[in-house]
Amino acid sequence: MLILAFDTATAVATSALLRDGETLGERASTAMRVLADAHELLREAGATATDLDRLVVGTGPGSFTGIRIGLAAARGLALGLGLPVAGVSTLDALAAGAPGALPVIDARRGEVFTLAGQHLRGTSEVPLRCEPRCLRPEALALAAGTTCVGDGAVRYRSLLEAAGSQVPPDESELHLPRARFHALLAETFGAAEGVEPLYLRLPDAEAKR
Repeated sequence: MLILAFDTATAVATSALLRDGETLGERASTAMRVLADAHELLREAGATATDLDRLVVGTGPGSFTGIRIGLAAARGLALGLGLPVAGVSTLDALAAGAPGALPVIDARRGEVFTLAGQHLRGTSEVPLRCEPRCLRPEALALAAGTTCVGDGAVRYRSLLEAAGSQVPPDESELHLPRARFHALLAETFGAAEGVEPLYLRLPDAEAKR
């Protein structure tokens, strides 16, 4: 089973090629290079696009433009190659790459995307599910010692650390939603048009209108 996975929702796009759960190669670049990165990964593995069995794409949340680029690339490849596609949340993949940490993605406008229900300070209730949410970073009432990862954690490092959280060094790969975890988390595959983006809020243009 040869799977190509990629995520373009954040400033650093990631892609990975896996065969039967084993990572053959990974790339980290920009959303505009996702197809070029895929070609290079296949070439280095001695394979071609026609050898692919499945595709996995990051659904966000993150940059509206980045998410659209990733979904468009997945739909184009799926249509051209007749491949089933699965979508995986960028937050879930980020969390899978740093077990026990809280994923925090920069949402711009002074906000972050995160998984609410984790690591909250002063709550006696155990959440049944961790829901993706968009909120201001100061609204994250985190338990002391919580590790935060993602470009949102890097951007708001001083605020999070002042609140008692820990943030790995800026250059740590823990801040990247690495595509290999998208492939490992993927469960339901189907038609590419069935993969829905996870925006969490309106695009700037629609919000202004």
